[in-house]
Amino acid sequence: MSEAGHYITRAGANRLLQELSDLRQRQRPRIVQEVADAAAQGDRSENAEYIYGKRKLREIDRRIQWLMKRLDTVTVVEPRAAGGDVAFFGATVEVEDEDGARAVYRIVGEDEIDLDKGHISWRSPLGRALLKKRAGDTATFRRPAARPGVALARARGQDGAVELLVVAVRYD
Repeated sequence: MSEAGHYITRAGANRLLQELSDLRQRQRPRIVQEVADAAAQGDRSENAEYIYGKRKLREIDRRIQWLMKRLDTVTVVEPRAAGGDVAFFGATVEVEDEDGARAVYRIVGEDEIDLDKGHISWRSPLGRALLKKRAGDTATFRRPAARPGVALARARGQDGAVELLVVAVRYD
């Protein structure tokens, strides 16, 4: 994958399209109506509803423009069903750390990152470490320096490197 590419899964692209549709068809018309109603009340310079509505409208328009540009530049990547046991873009990877704790990560594009769901970017240190790994492989990555405890780990002679055992790779 090229460093310059904006890769996204089919589900991620669908979410962006759904957001764009919602902004255009539901949110923007509602705000336009609210602004028109507020403008009809008279003096616009001290009308908080009008000022807030115009600001909200600008935010929506900015987001619509960003989504349209992003959707024009993204490359939808279909998961590699044929590569079944190797972690590529779109793979769900189960790992175990040095203490035996398990975690599940899905390797996705930058627009799909959701740490609560375990969705990590393929460009992140962990995402890069997991790419091209199979079950049984060890993935090593360095924690970002800004993480709490890294300075303490370095003081103890550890360099912040983390080793993870790849337990399973699957494509949902």
